[in-house]
Amino acid sequence: MNPYIANPYRFAYIAIMEVPKNQIARNERQIGAILRRARKQAGLTQGALGDHIHLRQATVSRLEAGEPAMQLRTLMAALAALDLELVIRYRTKGSSADIEDLF
Repeated sequence: MNPYIANPYRFAYIAIMEVPKNQIARNERQIGAILRRARKQAGLTQGALGDHIHLRQATVSRLEAGEPAMQLRTLMAALAALDLELVIRYRTKGSSADIEDLF
């Protein structure tokens, strides 16, 4: 039985409850780290997430590694599958080094 059909809210609930509410990412690597953390907290493998969003495990791996030139559509699909959203706002005054310490 497909776990996504049997309990469609399972991984969304886990992601909402355990992923810190506001995370700042200023580069691809930081976005990848946020996605990796959310996926693991949802109890999903890269392969399972890839199956859910119709991508290969290798593509999920590249996204999590912060490899450049990933399609925005790929990022948005992964965010949606993990019940995350992209928020765009003006940059905070913290330095890049301060934000790197979060990862």
